[in-house]
Amino acid sequence: MQYNAAEKTFEVSLRVFTDDFEEALTKENNNQLVRLNDKDANGPLIERYLRKHFSLSNPGKQRKPFRYIGKEQEVDATWMYIEVPYTEPVKGSTLQQSLMMEVFDDQINLVNVSYLSEKKTVLFRKNSPQQVLNW
Repeated sequence: MQYNAAEKTFEVSLRVFTDDFEEALTKENNNQLVRLNDKDANGPLIERYLRKHFSLSNPGKQRKPFRYIGKEQEVDATWMYIEVPYTEPVKGSTLQQSLMMEVFDDQINLVNVSYLSEKKTVLFRKNSPQQVLNW
């Protein structure tokens, strides 16, 4: 997650293991099997899943809208890209990152956040899917 000061947006790249993500999307899709590849039509399903499990809220607890850009497939990983317009101070903002926590009880998600000149890693677990950013 990198802040683009010129555009006033967070550019977010999410990397997940494809087989695990297919399992999460299948569950999200009423247990109808989902398979990911470069030319699939799963964009709306992926976007709906991301909107449920990833968010950035400003210090006033207002959830910021984001734009789903798309995805790329690698051998065993899927990259998803979103942009979050963000003009407020980051200090006191809340980040939610609960991808695949509904599938795996021991899921741990790491988010590397670059904001202006600072970089931090934020950790998310099932019992703590939201973290307050303090810088």
